[in-house]
Amino acid sequence: QAPDNFPPLRNEAAVRVLRGRMKGIQGHCNSCYMDAALFSLFSCTSVLDSMLFKPFSLCDRNVQSILRDEIVNPLRKTGFVSARSVMHLREQLTEKGPCSSFTNAEKDPEEFLNLIMHQIVGIEPLLKLQSGGQEQGCYCYQIFMDQQEDLVVPNVQQLVEHSFLSSRLKLVEIPSCFIIQMPRFGKEYKMFSKIIPSLELDITDLLLDSPRECCLCGAVATLEC
Repeated sequence: QAPDNFPPLRNEAAVRVLRGRMKGIQGHCNSCYMDAALFSLFSCTSVLDSMLFKPFSLCDRNVQSILRDEIVNPLRKTGFVSARSVMHLREQLTEKGPCSSFTNAEKDPEEFLNLIMHQIVGIEPLLKLQSGGQEQGCYCYQIFMDQQEDLVVPNVQQLVEHSFLSSRLKLVEIPSCFIIQMPRFGKEYKMFSKIIPSLELDITDLLLDSPRECCLCGAVATLEC
């Protein structure tokens, strides 16, 4: 455990602390979905650090302390989290949640995020999406799309835009945190062998009622193709 609080890793410090053997979050018994999600949320960004410290109305303080002291702080301090610490969290999720298989079964990351963010910590939805005039809140966005012949090695920007367009979705407002789950289809089939990370994400075209320029003349657009 690392009871002192450590800031997220940045730049050269991130490379020095996180690269190499015995680094990251140790996997055990189908924990990969949780390991990857926790690493993404906390290793190099502080945007969700309120989950670790803020006493939300529904917040389970035991789960919060495990998450902070046994997972996030050790990851930021030494670059390594043991499977034992993650199992401690999984046991707590099994006790608190409606599902009894968090300690041994593979789950969808969205199921894990909904449980810990909504039911256990109690934070408001991070995303507000609109489709067909209906607005809904959620904690992450999973990319769904048909096979695109022209996207052999896509980047995240392309995947998000294709997914929003095909699903007729818009972001109601700029999110403080945009968690995106890449498309996947289990062990046997992957839609893309590689996906290039987009270090910045332009969400201008994804925002509802956002002013956009005409692709022909550059003036403010009045129609969308």
